[in-house]
Amino acid sequence: TGLDLVPARDPFEAQGARDACLEVSGLLKTYASSLMKIAGDVRLLGSGPRAGLGELLLPAVQPGSSIMPGKVNPVICEAVTLVAAQVAGLDAAVTIAVQGAQLQLAACVPLLAADLLEATTLLTGASETFARRCIAGLEVDRERCAGNVEQSLALATALAPEIGYERAAEIAKAAHARGLSVREVAREQTELSDAELDRILDPRRQAGDR
Repeated sequence: TGLDLVPARDPFEAQGARDACLEVSGLLKTYASSLMKIAGDVRLLGSGPRAGLGELLLPAVQPGSSIMPGKVNPVICEAVTLVAAQVAGLDAAVTIAVQGAQLQLAACVPLLAADLLEATTLLTGASETFARRCIAGLEVDRERCAGNVEQSLALATALAPEIGYERAAEIAKAAHARGLSVREVAREQTELSDAELDRILDPRRQAGDR
């Protein structure tokens, strides 16, 4: 075969159990879960074009919709999600098969081989496709992101050290009630200059980039 095959270190364990297969299956499921989480985040951040978050611009693999013009369907993200779900199901089957071994007889080997090979094949294809047809073509809608940050009421937190918590909280409440930004209300209700507000409300300062 050309494979570097060696005898099992413990032939009794190898004959009566297939724990290594279960461990491999668990690792594949863990990878699938991480991949599904990433795909879900990309799909959510790319939702839109107007009613969703719209912070990411997905490659137009399947653009348009009969009822939602302008939408780019996140088909690659959804394909990855389906693969991850299938791999989780295969892991459940592998788990049951390994549990079903009795004494020195593990009659589950055909299922283990089939399901581990299928899980590996599915994840290989999904990863390659996700990387090439989605991640590589992602773009950030910087204007949309900047607008979302500017409208965030969380910016009022940065005002607290300058004007006190109570006043900052009142500005946040007023901004929410009036449909304005924290900056607009702070400009009305404080003596802070535009330059000072630019410095205080710079989101990069709140992220620790000073």
